[in-house]
Amino acid sequence: MRRFGLTVVTPPRKVLYALLTVALVAGFSSAGRAARADAPEYGPANGTLVIIGGGSAAGTGIMERFVQLAGGAENGKFVTFPTNGGNRNPDGSLKVYTEEAATRMLRNLGVKHVTMMHTADPKVADTEEFVKPLLDATGVWFDGGRQWNMVDSYAGTRTEREIKNVLARGGVTAGSSAGATIQSDYLVRGDTTGPDIVMTAEPNHQHGFALLRHSAIDQHINTRLRWDDLIPVIKKYPDLLGIGLSEGTAIIVTGDTFEVMGKWKVAVHDNTRLYQPWEKPYFVLSQGDVYDMKNRRVVKYGIGQIPAPAPAAGRGRGGK
Repeated sequence: MRRFGLTVVTPPRKVLYALLTVALVAGFSSAGRAARADAPEYGPANGTLVIIGGGSAAGTGIMERFVQLAGGAENGKFVTFPTNGGNRNPDGSLKVYTEEAATRMLRNLGVKHVTMMHTADPKVADTEEFVKPLLDATGVWFDGGRQWNMVDSYAGTRTEREIKNVLARGGVTAGSSAGATIQSDYLVRGDTTGPDIVMTAEPNHQHGFALLRHSAIDQHINTRLRWDDLIPVIKKYPDLLGIGLSEGTAIIVTGDTFEVMGKWKVAVHDNTRLYQPWEKPYFVLSQGDVYDMKNRRVVKYGIGQIPAPAPAAGRGRGGK
């Protein structure tokens, strides 16, 4: 073809399509790499985790914060799992939970819409019928007890997947004591013989739900003198971030950062940090401190004082 006195060679249509395809693939690949680079490594891409170290949270505002983040007492849709309290009685019979008892704590906070979910049978947990309350839930609560009970009932089932979908929609998962540890990657104190065994040899009880990935979470560290108990865990698994929670104290996780909220201290076992020979291999954070888990650094220090609790009622910031 001649144009303006020059000869212009037009590539065959197949060549043009091929070049366009290469360009599009390169563009999508670049965008995909950028998206992966921005994606959180520890916390969920959407939603919030509220992880509490056991004991009473009265006067800290932690529970009120959970309710508000999950849509508020009036409009939020909550699910509570009492399963950590045990699947079986000492005689081997199935443990029975009542809706009234399991939902009482959240109802005492003014929550209007809350449903109990419990089964000891993972086959039931994998059914469409069982997971229905999770499909539009904005907040999920895990009770205390022994964290391996949740693993036995729900690990690898549709229930676990739908819990993660609550977060994907922008909702909230929260739990205290065993309900904190089940949210971690490595399952601390997952041994069925008792809670004093920090690292179980039972292969089916070494992993939690990994809502907070690359983490090992312990609780009650102040009242049960567990400050040092995560040291052997991080020694064996140096890529993990160890988080020890005092009673009445929580971390509020969004993406790769968490904020400390509550009465006392959080011990952070960070294997990338340089410690002096006379130091323990962890440091402590307090109320209002913010920590970047991905970059392993303190973003800011708070003033250490507990603010007045916000009211649980209202619209809140519910799931998307």
